[in-house]
Amino acid sequence: MANVLEAQNISVQFGGLLAVNNVTFNIPNKSIVSLIGPNGAGKTTFFNVLTGLYKPSAGKIVYGGKEITDLPPHKIAEIGIARTFQNIRLFGLMTAQENLLVAMHSHLKAGITSTILRTPKQRKEEREAEAKAQEILDFAGVGKWTHEFARNLSYGDQRRLEVARALALNPKVLLLDEPTAGMNAQESQVFIDFINKLVSERDIAVMLIEHDMKVVMALSQRITVLDQGEKIAEGSPDEIKNNPRVIEAYLGKPKGARK
Repeated sequence: MANVLEAQNISVQFGGLLAVNNVTFNIPNKSIVSLIGPNGAGKTTFFNVLTGLYKPSAGKIVYGGKEITDLPPHKIAEIGIARTFQNIRLFGLMTAQENLLVAMHSHLKAGITSTILRTPKQRKEEREAEAKAQEILDFAGVGKWTHEFARNLSYGDQRRLEVARALALNPKVLLLDEPTAGMNAQESQVFIDFINKLVSERDIAVMLIEHDMKVVMALSQRITVLDQGEKIAEGSPDEIKNNPRVIEAYLGKPKGARK
């Protein structure tokens, strides 16, 4: 399967600290891949490189066959790479629909004059944007909260609304930073089902940073493990959970196992 996004030999250095050291990571089309590792392993730093928030000290990022290493974050979002953050960043005093419309603003074509004068073209574009926002909210399972303030939604629904807002950008790659953090088991299962549905029904690839190994194992086709900024393993869920180096660095020994 062809790769939609490739990170080639990425290193990131902050002063004397080498946060990411020569990491290569590929995301195939319509796949779900995960990046795991202990706290401080370099996972979020790597995410920030993929989305243009950080520039790598070495290496390059290739998307759709074109190098995008030097693009700023807003350009990377425009070409089809969207992300969510570890901490929810919704506009709490905007409705669910308004959160999506804000995200879609950069894709609207009406100019400032049309917007001020409320021309028929501008009103038509607004109606189309609202219809698209509703379709995405329904797909994400939060359509019944269209006109509810985001801050009033349950934690699990806020997480799905955040993904819905990212989907409003029409991404080909969706990067999720600890999307089930703080969820209970039921909310996590709903989220797992949602992501599986997303990849199966839409032309999109998903990359996760996630500490809940049940979620990682249930969703991922391939898992990459970082430790102290270096890639120590990569493979299928079965290969990763049985990898001695991964067990030592991150997963730990199962109960009853001999030392």
